[in-house]
Amino acid sequence: MKRVVVTGMGMVTSLGHTLEETWEALCQGRSGIGPISSFDASEYLVRFAGEVRDFDASQYMERKEIRRNDPFTHLAVAASRQALAQAGLEITDQLAPDAGVCIGSGVGGFISLHEQFAVLHEKGPSRVSPFLIPMMMLNAAPAMVSLLTGARGPVWAAVSACATSGNALGEAWETIRRGTAKVMLAGGSEKAVTPLGMASFANMHALSRRNDDPQRASRPFDAERDGFVMGEGAGMLVLEDLDFALERGAPIIAELVGYGSTADAYHITEPAPGGEGLIRAMQRALQSADLRPEQVDYINAHGTSTRFNDSTETQAIKACFGEYAYKLAVSSTKSMLGHTFGAAGAIEAVISVLSIVHGIMPPTINLEHPDPECDLDYIPNEARHGEVNVALSNSMGFGGHNTSLIFQRYQ
Repeated sequence: MKRVVVTGMGMVTSLGHTLEETWEALCQGRSGIGPISSFDASEYLVRFAGEVRDFDASQYMERKEIRRNDPFTHLAVAASRQALAQAGLEITDQLAPDAGVCIGSGVGGFISLHEQFAVLHEKGPSRVSPFLIPMMMLNAAPAMVSLLTGARGPVWAAVSACATSGNALGEAWETIRRGTAKVMLAGGSEKAVTPLGMASFANMHALSRRNDDPQRASRPFDAERDGFVMGEGAGMLVLEDLDFALERGAPIIAELVGYGSTADAYHITEPAPGGEGLIRAMQRALQSADLRPEQVDYINAHGTSTRFNDSTETQAIKACFGEYAYKLAVSSTKSMLGHTFGAAGAIEAVISVLSIVHGIMPPTINLEHPDPECDLDYIPNEARHGEVNVALSNSMGFGGHNTSLIFQRYQ
């Protein structure tokens, strides 16, 4: 099997429109969560989220393309262009058949769907946009990135709820390993803070209701957590066959060495007791990376700030890593970004790679009252400096999906 390296990354989040802006804010322990600005949420049970605010898609797309695509695609294109720029990669006619795209989203063009429902009810069926279907379909993001970059290799969308872009990266990795592509642009994008989205998740009692203190609402592993916070964003990575990357003199940032994907077959929204599915995902990732548990330095946890997730993930880490779990550094960057659903796995993969590059592990902010059931080292409230050679990133999704990715310092 071929080795796969990371040569470029891009990110758009509630903390910044570039990778550098987001990383700096994460290291400072800042929160991107605040009152909802995209619609009037005054009558909603939950009135705050981690929105991507004041984003200018015209830096990355032509006006016609912007009008004909949903904002989740705008974010995917932006993060992709950032990643390609960092990689110094142009997809030429010669490379195009060997360059692919895999971008996931949990709900796709949710904003366009919501807007066109309003048009249908207020103005009638003749006024519904003819572009609605290509705007809302989940594969719109990888299709548009393919169109704009010329990539003509394997191009598809992954979807597994909040594990989506973990799967997208893992399957892109497998695509390169088996020789089907030399380059894959892979990641996830989500922009689902809409009236319908907020109302449905709030009515599920899944969201925190700390409307009076939104920046402290996402508090993974804290005994006083009361739900997750909706977030938006996109994360993209350029993955390359090592031989191809060396041949073109690419900047090698890190190596993707392990991937595990499993299902719970237990419940549509709750994780399996003890995190049985996540345990197997982490074990498979370690096995595929040919690494021992004690070689992992840092885990970017799924860490959603919900009662079930945080305790279950803690149990899974302890089951997988044994006594070494108590020596591991673990943190949840959802405490600052909110939960970006289908984009979470890719955004957190980028953060995991950055922890290797900079020797900094972002904190879990708002961890003020540790839950006795969550008794690991979660890097509370302040970033930690330390050498990171191996970082593992977990993702879990409604439906019982689990993914684990392992990145390693390139040698």
